[in-house]
Amino acid sequence: MATVKTIVTVIFILICLTLTVIILMQEGKSAGLGAIAGAADTYWGKNKGRSMEGMLVKLTKVCVFLFIVIAAILNIGSF
Repeated sequence: MATVKTIVTVIFILICLTLTVIILMQEGKSAGLGAIAGAADTYWGKNKGRSMEGMLVKLTKVCVFLFIVIAAILNIGSF
C-alpha cells in the first residue's frame, strides 16, 4: 500500500507542476482596448476553441479535474 500511495503522490506532484505551467502559458482574459474597436469579432476571436489558447483552456480543465480527484483520494486517508 505504501508504494501505491507514493506513486499517486508523484502523479499528483506532476499534475500540480503541469497545471502551473499551463496556467502561466495562457494569455490574460482582459479584453483591453481591442474590445472597444470590435477586435473580438475577428477570425481568431470566433475560432478560439481551435487555437493554441483553446487547447490550453481544455488542458487546464482536465488537469484541474485530475487535481481535485487525486487530492480527494489522497485526503481520504490510508488506502
